[in-house]
Amino acid sequence: MIKLAVDIMGGDNAPIEIIKGVNIAIKDYDDIELTLFGDETVIKKYLIPSNRVKIVNAPKALDMGEKDAISAIRKNRDLSLVQAFNAVFNKECDGVVTAGPTQGVIAGAHLIVRRMRGMKRVALCPVLPQFAGKNRLLLDVGANTEIRAEHILQHAQIASIYVRETQGIKEPLVGLVNIGTEPGKGRDLEKELFTLLSNDNSVNFYGNVEMKEILSTPCDILVTDGFSGNLVMKTMEGTAKAMGQALKEEISRTLSGKIGYLFMKKNLHNFKERLNPDAIGGAVLFGADGIIVKAHGSSNAFAFSRAIYQARQAVKGHVVELMKEKLVDIDG
Repeated sequence: MIKLAVDIMGGDNAPIEIIKGVNIAIKDYDDIELTLFGDETVIKKYLIPSNRVKIVNAPKALDMGEKDAISAIRKNRDLSLVQAFNAVFNKECDGVVTAGPTQGVIAGAHLIVRRMRGMKRVALCPVLPQFAGKNRLLLDVGANTEIRAEHILQHAQIASIYVRETQGIKEPLVGLVNIGTEPGKGRDLEKELFTLLSNDNSVNFYGNVEMKEILSTPCDILVTDGFSGNLVMKTMEGTAKAMGQALKEEISRTLSGKIGYLFMKKNLHNFKERLNPDAIGGAVLFGADGIIVKAHGSSNAFAFSRAIYQARQAVKGHVVELMKEKLVDIDG
């Protein structure tokens, strides 16, 4: 069985939506056992009883607006997030899922779960909306706003293992997010990284990828620094939201638009689902010595259940063990 820790108290819609997400996951995946860290009274009120779910009373949450997550984690060992992360560190659980604050998740990874030996920087890695028949990973999207080229190379190596083991792609293609496709484009960081990726035999390097090609590129993995990656991700989310609103306005503007909507209702629904971040679940934190999935802070029940699915897939693929082997090869 795959054993996962769940931070019930983290997230804008916690704890009720998180508990409902647990109910969905337990129903959908019969190979998981979940340990829930949160307010026991509330959990019992909304949880559908299951012999594959255990409750640990931890009613105190890390505030979503916490300014000093490191200090909060060090001083408050009774936080639900801290206790869930400790379960992974103590090998009681294979991974953890939380919708808590991003900086709290990153701080917890460093202070509690710890980085894999040889891993220079952790990376937050979401899956982009599916276009042209594939999902693409984007990393880093916020764990490191300043980083060296050799660290991003390591991210590409680790992400390649993840895609190979969870998606069954034998030789995942890696692209470097840049302002142009030519080898000499970008800052010193991108120029140096282009050379490193080109010369690394463990990475199937495609080349530079411009922003306009992110959703159409043949690449399976897109790498950049955390500052640029965060801009890319949030720009895409904002654009998708604005497009949906504009489309809604145009449909309701005329009678012909309203009639046309009746004929295209299913197609428009499918289009909306392509851009729906809830279907993806969250972002995997690469580099920690255990599986950590950061669900969206605004996760509803379905979105959180998908985040649990992500953690399940990563554990099934033995990605942490394979990443450790890769890091030993690199250091050796």
